[in-house]
Amino acid sequence: MEYGGHHEGGREMDKLGAAPNHVTYCTLIDSLAKAGKGKESLALLGEMFSRGVVMDLVVYTALMDWLGKQGKTDEVKDTLHFALSDNLSPNGVTYTVMIDALCKSGNIDEAEQVLLEMEDKSISPNAVTFSAIINGFVKRGWLDKASEYKSIMKQRGINPNVVTYGTLIDGFFKFQGKEAALEVYHEMLCDGVEANKFIVDSLVNGMRQNGKIEEAVALFKDMNGSGLSLDHVNYTTLIDGLFKAGNIPDAFMFGQELMEKNLFPDAVVYNVFINCLCMLGKSKEAKSFLTEMRNMGLKPNQATYNTMIVSHCRKGETTNALKLLHEMKRSSIKPNLITYNTLVAGLFEAGAVEKATYLLNEMISVGFCPTSLTHRRVLQACSQSRRLDVILDIHERMMNTGLHADITIYNTLLHVLCYHGMTRKARVVLEEMLGSGIAPDTITFNTLILGHCKSSHIDKAFATYAQMLYQKVSPNIATFNTLLGGLGSDGRIGEAGSVLSEIEKRGLEPNNLTYDILVTGYGKQSNKIEAMRLYCEMVGKGFLPKVSTYNALVSDFTKAGMMTQATELFKEMQKRGVHPTTCTYDILVSGWSRLRNGTEVRKFLKDMKEKGFSPSKGTLSFICRAFSKPGMTWEARRLLKNLYRV
Repeated sequence: MEYGGHHEGGREMDKLGAAPNHVTYCTLIDSLAKAGKGKESLALLGEMFSRGVVMDLVVYTALMDWLGKQGKTDEVKDTLHFALSDNLSPNGVTYTVMIDALCKSGNIDEAEQVLLEMEDKSISPNAVTFSAIINGFVKRGWLDKASEYKSIMKQRGINPNVVTYGTLIDGFFKFQGKEAALEVYHEMLCDGVEANKFIVDSLVNGMRQNGKIEEAVALFKDMNGSGLSLDHVNYTTLIDGLFKAGNIPDAFMFGQELMEKNLFPDAVVYNVFINCLCMLGKSKEAKSFLTEMRNMGLKPNQATYNTMIVSHCRKGETTNALKLLHEMKRSSIKPNLITYNTLVAGLFEAGAVEKATYLLNEMISVGFCPTSLTHRRVLQACSQSRRLDVILDIHERMMNTGLHADITIYNTLLHVLCYHGMTRKARVVLEEMLGSGIAPDTITFNTLILGHCKSSHIDKAFATYAQMLYQKVSPNIATFNTLLGGLGSDGRIGEAGSVLSEIEKRGLEPNNLTYDILVTGYGKQSNKIEAMRLYCEMVGKGFLPKVSTYNALVSDFTKAGMMTQATELFKEMQKRGVHPTTCTYDILVSGWSRLRNGTEVRKFLKDMKEKGFSPSKGTLSFICRAFSKPGMTWEARRLLKNLYRV
């Protein structure tokens, strides 16, 4: 019976002169609270108070349970105090409800105090009480304490139940892995507790999250074959795991099995299939599942629409995404922040600035305040569509509508501006930050330094570094790598010594990238001695040079006509597992051509072709010029004739 029915029943009793009494109210309130109708319970409670009817412990406990499930721990405590003020003594159920509420809200220490208070009053906790406190410790990852309480249960002759073991299995999977979780499962079986569908869900979910989907499938089949009645939730967990593991055929096979067993999939099952199809880029198939879902009498929910909107936006199909938004609204399903973030970013990426701005305004008008995620996605979208003219305007608009200005917001804006070389505007933003009392961090200055280096404003990059130190912001190795990269690109690698001194002074260690930049920089400057010294130091420290680093060294030796050393480096890079590129071969072929060594040229061209590479037009022109010298005509013809048959 709905609350309205209960309430009308009370009115009828009044008409008959039999006003609802204590028992009537307590029964109604308890029933409504257990049915999750807490608001209706509170309404009846108010009526009960106005009539002067006394409450009993059952009502207080039922209300505490409902409030606890809503996460309203303070209200649970208040309700207990009201019960105490009515001279009611809490029983085991009341204390268990209090402990459960505290554990779910993370107040595990307070929950333990309530347990001690309970025992001090000679009220014995039961399996439900212990399961609640074990759940609290498991959520925090304190598995030793959780296991300790399980042992206390057994010592007191209280058998852990399927809920206790299910909670522990979940926790051990999450924090200690498969083997530890299965030990708990086997202990459960040894204690005579039979597995049910909830345990199966814990095991399958834990295995898939540990990357053991094949074992999850085997366990599922074993449980299914043992006569255990599995439901659509069990199937959904397994199907979702199979999709995420990329095992699409088996996912659909179990989906078919679910239908054949008449388990009647719910919206969650369809959402799993729709999500998978969308991830695979199969929007049409996802749409057909949406149609089937409706035909089954199931209503698509917010998650269904959001999944499909995300899929369309990823593919740039913003028209279809907007149609789904309108369909959502017609179905009285309210778009949430995910819906708006996805559509606004998708429209900006597509260059539909007016539509995106309209939707952003709508999002704000319905009460959604832009978040740092909204800000980042929108600015990145503007960047990708190269709508640089609106970046600052959109930033200002979001700031004026309640977006909290913090370091993350400003760093996002600076990154976009510097990425597009808008360093002058980025400097203005930095000054705005400082004026607002927001202290820049290492990321802020690294972004600005990188922006100046990309724009070849190396002196400004060093001036920004000086400001960084003035603001007492600590540089990291990425800061120095950016400065070194700027010097290398500007042909000023000879000035690297001062940067290296700073690295050493600050107790930082050069990393792989540091050496790649230095070796490449000195190689481009034809400083073979320094380049090779740094290369030897680099490999000596266990770093693996990039192919571009090897290319720079090989090129340097090639220019000096030292082809034997260049070829040795070529062999060494392959021994270290670094694969040559077309560029590597072009450098070597050109080098051997310069020495007019047809044998080596043919050898490298053959190797090049076997690896699926083709010489560039520049390399072919160089071969022709090199072998067209007097006395080399025959060799030139031979090379060109056999070029694609080597």
